[in-house]
Amino acid sequence: MNRIGFGFDSHRFVEGRPLMLAGVQVEHDRGLAGHSDGDAPLHALIDAMFAAAGLEDIGEHYPDTDPKWTDASGAALLSEAVTELAQMGWAVSNCDVTIVTEAPQLGKHKPQMRERVADLLGLDTSAVAVKAKTAEGMGPIGAGEGLAAFAVVLLEELEI
Repeated sequence: MNRIGFGFDSHRFVEGRPLMLAGVQVEHDRGLAGHSDGDAPLHALIDAMFAAAGLEDIGEHYPDTDPKWTDASGAALLSEAVTELAQMGWAVSNCDVTIVTEAPQLGKHKPQMRERVADLLGLDTSAVAVKAKTAEGMGPIGAGEGLAAFAVVLLEELEI
């Protein structure tokens, strides 16, 4: 059996934090606000995984009221999610992540992001897509106030 999940996340840009996207530190003058590291692409991916498994969203699993998750890396949260789904008999078989931002330009970072996501999920890079888009100057993202990420995953049932 297979299941499809969709996830979304967005964060405002803030001064004084590194910009983490899909588990990769990207050079930029601002990072993302958040209780954890603000890695919106990985957070969207986690939400997609939980949705496909019929679970509550990332905020229910890793609440911002729990000090355990303060400044947690998106990579660590994703590893937790992968373990939880494996215990339920599920694994990600492929995923597609889209990052929407005006800046920084992400073209040169996409291969490293793709490799990092594949590594975190235990997949070949051919099963992972990471894309970057702009908002064409529209709305808060277009104004450079933050960024958003969307993710779709396909889960497959593990043979246990």
